[in-house]
Amino acid sequence: MPHPILTVEDVTKTYDGFKAISNLTFYLYEGELRTVIGPNGAGKSTFFDLITGRARPDTGKIEYGPVTNPLTDLTRLKEYEINRLGIGRKFQTPSVYVDHSVWDNLVLSLRGTRGVFATIFHRLDSTQRDRIDELLKLIRLADKRHWKAGQLAHGEKQWLEIGMLLASDPKVLLIDEPAAGMTDEETHRTGELLISLAGKHSLVVVEHDMTFVKQIARQNTVTVLHQGSVLCEGRFDEVQAHPRVREVYLGRGKKN
Repeated sequence: MPHPILTVEDVTKTYDGFKAISNLTFYLYEGELRTVIGPNGAGKSTFFDLITGRARPDTGKIEYGPVTNPLTDLTRLKEYEINRLGIGRKFQTPSVYVDHSVWDNLVLSLRGTRGVFATIFHRLDSTQRDRIDELLKLIRLADKRHWKAGQLAHGEKQWLEIGMLLASDPKVLLIDEPAAGMTDEETHRTGELLISLAGKHSLVVVEHDMTFVKQIARQNTVTVLHQGSVLCEGRFDEVQAHPRVREVYLGRGKKN
């Protein structure tokens, strides 16, 4: 039986009387690429906040553990401790060092605890240089390695931030609306990039663009959140045809 790398069971989170997450249960398996969709207010951001330690659940269990490691209770850890375990998060808006080169952005993101000044002037070993070259090719920015990040197009900044996330060597990647604001070509390239990461990494991708969701979901599971709970899970075509999904998310429910 597959081994969950991330377990979320019966989790609830309330803010000022509003139940943002309600008895949510979710399992992510090693090497899986899971897409999460849902209308605004469905609890997607709070879901990521709870996994990464930005928020604490009122009730429930959140555990992390690759096959070779014991389970770790994430609800007892701080954000930086969860990140060091191997859970990385990318927010919707790119957050890069705009005045530094693409190369330096990746160097700054390598796993380690050095400060900015020490990192930039640190002499990289051959393994580190090879790793950055590999990432530059993966995110298709090898020919722009010396560009300042602020000079990149929006889509390229998104790819750079994904590269920065990968430089920290995470096991689980939480990626929030990576296709937002992209051209059709950039969106397709982003989908290809995420698909290429599945297997080596486990990914949860929150997205609204249904064409993009269809591209990356393929035979993978799509989870639909509604009012802080899982409304349904299944293949893309199954989810798209589900009457409740059409009603609450796609806006195609029949009116009597």
